[in-house]
This record gives sequence, structure tokens and C-alpha cells, in this order.
Amino acid sequence: MDVYAAVSALYEGFRGEKKIIGRSAEGRALYALKIGRGEPVGIAQYGIHAREWVCVLLAREHVLRGVRRGSVWVVPLANPDGALLCSRGIGSVSPARRAFLLGCNGGEDFSLWKANAQAIDLNVNFPARWGSGERNVRFPAPQGYIGRSPLSAPETRALCGFTLAVRPRFTVSWHTKGEEIYWRFHQPPLRLLRDLRLARALSDCTGYALRTPRGSAGGYKDWCVETLKIPAFTVEAGREELSHPLGEDALGDIVKSNLEALDCLLSAL
Repeated sequence: MDVYAAVSALYEGFRGEKKIIGRSAEGRALYALKIGRGEPVGIAQYGIHAREWVCVLLAREHVLRGVRRGSVWVVPLANPDGALLCSRGIGSVSPARRAFLLGCNGGEDFSLWKANAQAIDLNVNFPARWGSGERNVRFPAPQGYIGRSPLSAPETRALCGFTLAVRPRFTVSWHTKGEEIYWRFHQPPLRLLRDLRLARALSDCTGYALRTPRGSAGGYKDWCVETLKIPAFTVEAGREELSHPLGEDALGDIVKSNLEALDCLLSAL
């Protein structure tokens, strides 16, 4: 499936407020669409890991449904180059990158690729205790490469700049898989209690358990919690027993559990 074409069509057909927040390493647009109106305002982002492109289809459902209170900026595909590399193969990137990416990947099967077209794992490239994660690597790779420095990838710079401009009350990032929610990142006690209340609301809505990952750092959620000091969540959608990459056959369960999640967060604020 060409998920970038699907997102582009969604953007072109959307009649509300929208903008291009930046460009990927390969020059593809990073789209944002605003659903709802007024306060409070949140940000939801999807597809930052290439092999988790099924989350982009959830983003489309969220856009089509809208929200009943407040508003949310939806960034439906934060890693378009990686998603296409995973779903459509090496022919989706420019010829100049192909030898490099094939070498990083060790072959032509990119179905488990998580990184962008620079072989940077975007969700460890944010300035939130950057480089301290247990699974971080310091060389280009299908996953885990932190980049030369925080925000060294154009996609993370774009998402960071957009978030600073919006100043949301919360952010939520959809990933796959495991049916669990991550919400902690070194919050002091009062903010921990505030964020736990919202995390419980999200858990009740989705049916997903709250978890605390060990040795995680440098993610978008981590940066939002530590730098912006706002509640931020990573939602791992899809059943654990399914294999990466989850495809369209997994979408029904994901939508059923997550369709009302944005409304739940807005109502809990």
C-alpha cells in the first residue's frame, strides 16, 4: 500500500485548517490537519516508525471522525520515506541513497525497517536524555540509531518546531504493537499525579494497560514530558501476538480500541 499517497489524498481533500510542517529527508511533505476547534489543543502523531505504517490508517479514521470538544492537530505520517521503504521497497527512495540503505539493512527486505531514509530512528533523535537508551546505537541502522546529534533528522526538527509553535496541552503518539500505553519520563511527583490521571482515562478508553518501558530515551513523548512539561503518551496499538509489520487486516481491532481516544483525552483535561 502507498501510505504516502493515501495521506496526500486525505490532506488534499481536507477542508479544515491544515499545513505542511516540513519535509522529509527525501523531500516528501509532512502534513498536519486540525480537527475540531478551540481549546484545549492537542497533537497526535502517527507513523514515526516505518514498519508501523498501519497507524497512518488510524490517523485517517481520527480525521474523518473529528472530535466533540477542543481540537487536535493530527500529523498522520511523521516518517513518509521510511513507511514507503518498508511497504514498497528500495525503489521508493532516490538512487543516490539505495546502496547506503541496502548496506545498512543487509539486504532488500525492508519489511522490519523502523528508521527514516537516513537510517536514523526518529523516535530516539529528540533532545530528551539523548543517547542514553539501552538499545541506542551510534551507527546508521534499521532501528536504534540516534543520529549525529539531537534533531539531526529533518523529520524530528519539523515535529519539534511544530510542537513548539502549537504549544499543545498534550501529545499522543501511535505505534504498534502490544496494546499498552507509556506515559512516564522522570516527571516530578505533582506532574506525575496529573499525568497519571490522564493516562488512566486513556487506558480506560482503549482497554490498554499502562506500562513503564525500561531504558527508553530520546523519544517524542519523552521530549514533550521533560521539555514542555505536558502530558504525553505513546500508545502501542495492535495485539502482541501479531507479527511486524501489522497490515490492514489488523486495522479493525486497532480502530475499535482507539477511535475515541482523542475525545477521551480532551474530556479528561
